[in-house]
Amino acid sequence: MKTYTYKTNINCGGCIRAVTSHLNEIESIKSWNVDTKHPDKILKVELQSGSAHDVVEAVGKAGFSAQVQS
Repeated sequence: MKTYTYKTNINCGGCIRAVTSHLNEIESIKSWNVDTKHPDKILKVELQSGSAHDVVEAVGKAGFSAQVQS
């Protein structure tokens, strides 16, 4: 399992609701959360398999941006 962090523009509960279905479609995600209080709106994702790019694409489909931080 690998943990990735992303800088996003997901900044409120409504935004989180918008990306939830897209992230939940990725079967390899064990867990995810967004720290909307952090200035970079950090999305933390634990992937069992797959790539960091899968998450970037899913967030993009919801109308938001995500940049891999680690």
